[in-house]
Amino acid sequence: MNIGEAAAESGVSAKMIRYYESIGLISNVARTGAGYRVYSDDDVHTLRFVRRARDLGFSVDQMTDLLALWSDRSRASADVKRIAMEHVAELERKMRELRDMSKTLRHLAENCQGDGRPHCPIIEQLSSGHEAGSARPLKRQRLVGDSARHRQAF
Repeated sequence: MNIGEAAAESGVSAKMIRYYESIGLISNVARTGAGYRVYSDDDVHTLRFVRRARDLGFSVDQMTDLLALWSDRSRASADVKRIAMEHVAELERKMRELRDMSKTLRHLAENCQGDGRPHCPIIEQLSSGHEAGSARPLKRQRLVGDSARHRQAF
């Protein structure tokens, strides 16, 4: 099958298939004499694996490791579980950071009058040069969050 058919069968766009091939995540497939890619059912199965891993947020490096383990019939399931649990810990860390950002922005928005006057604690906080977690409290409430961690996550 051609790349369009493989994309439709796997749920991975043709552009992403080309990208995954270019970085070595998936093997280069056979080509016709005219240079067109020809995908087998096994290639599509691999692309589906990659799509499912990507849907769960695994990085390219993690997907590379998972693909290697998938093809290694003598693998230890502990190795697969380790990768999955490391990813869960990373996702949970990002969720905490997102909650902190949301809490900080909610606090700032609640302290903004939202009227025609120019005074706005949101703009003041963004322009202060201070990290959200170390900024002065606004009107009896303390800001929460840690923008240094937020920058690392994004």
